[in-house]
Amino acid sequence: MIRVFVAALQLAITDPAGVGPVGPLVVKDVNRSITVELVPSPDGPLLRASALRPVLPITVSHLMGERWVLVVNGTALVVETGSRFASVGADRYQLAAAPVVTKGALYVPLQLVVEIVPRVINNLVWDPARFELRAFSSSTTFADRDDAKKAVALVRPSTVVLAGEARRTAPSAPGAKSTRSSIRATRSRKLVVVDAGHGGPDGGMHGPIGGGPPIAEKNVTLTVAKRVGAALGRQGIDVKYTRTTDTLIALSDRGRIANEARADLFISIHVNAANPGWKDPGGSRGFETYFLAEAKTEDARRVERMENEVVKFETQSSAHVGDPLSFILNDMAQNEHLRESNELAELIQRRLARVHPGTNRGVKQAGFRVLVTAFMPAVLVEIGFGSNAADAAYITDPARVEELSAAISDAVVEYLQRYERRVSVGPSSVVGGGLGPP
Repeated sequence: MIRVFVAALQLAITDPAGVGPVGPLVVKDVNRSITVELVPSPDGPLLRASALRPVLPITVSHLMGERWVLVVNGTALVVETGSRFASVGADRYQLAAAPVVTKGALYVPLQLVVEIVPRVINNLVWDPARFELRAFSSSTTFADRDDAKKAVALVRPSTVVLAGEARRTAPSAPGAKSTRSSIRATRSRKLVVVDAGHGGPDGGMHGPIGGGPPIAEKNVTLTVAKRVGAALGRQGIDVKYTRTTDTLIALSDRGRIANEARADLFISIHVNAANPGWKDPGGSRGFETYFLAEAKTEDARRVERMENEVVKFETQSSAHVGDPLSFILNDMAQNEHLRESNELAELIQRRLARVHPGTNRGVKQAGFRVLVTAFMPAVLVEIGFGSNAADAAYITDPARVEELSAAISDAVVEYLQRYERRVSVGPSSVVGGGLGPP
């Protein structure tokens, strides 16, 4: 369906004399306020899409050819340079001006940001009187806002691309509180999703080799995940678990749980196992942390295959397959967080090396299915080799589990502190200002 918007808004957001835009645009939430410079064009003002990032959780990615995608709060808007249309799922919206790319940066019409985006994102409101785009917590009721009339356009279904698939979300009723958690930009406390690998009929690895108390990976990961969560809670971090009992959660659903919760980080806990074909499989031990990327070594590919085998236990999967656009969106969203995931993995390895008696096997990368649908910095931690008697004893000793969990928690806190320092923006900071790189 093509939705055509009248020219009144275009007139309202451009200089009546035709000499350039009225601005700059103010973008704010409860914590910060930024100004985004507008660039004049014959068809109305443009702005650099990535300039919104300090306040809005936006990912700007080049798909292919002339196509670009803006992912805002999990909703994907696809635009093409030279085209005056934007697509959100099956809906198409007419643009006041065609997007352009200058020095590698995507510039979009102001109308896209202040009219179309608030229509499909349920916590944004455009205030033309103040020339402000305001982001609210999704738990804020419409009745709490003195500009409720301006928000009437939000009471409609929107197409959300989340975890690699398109689905319809129910419209929000005026005056009703949303059940979804606050977006990261307006939440005062950070949220980490801790995932205990395997579960239910999928026991994961069993060990150790050569005797000793038998262990099953699914039990160890659940115990450690809970201890990591408790350690994070003591440091003021909110925690959500993908599972708290011995049950099977589909790999594709684990990342989706984190997306729905608007989590800041995703950490998946696993236990390694040696390749039986190795010269001394029972002697292999140590810890390693992975982030999502193409596996570079045969050993990384081996661990990838081992951890991805859980799909054989999944009788139903909500993962959407066969949609090339969903695949590309998923890939682009993950690439946005690759560097952050790498840094988080490095910090976890460094902290674990202080307490773990095994070998520091380093940071590695592999295509773990459990990480694919987590659109945030995400890592998978192999806390030890369950096939090794010494490692198996370490990861099942309550005192050692406590120190191991504290090490992972400390790494997370250190990462979050570093991240906040990098992205912190003071009030009324100026962002943008001319056609420059993103």
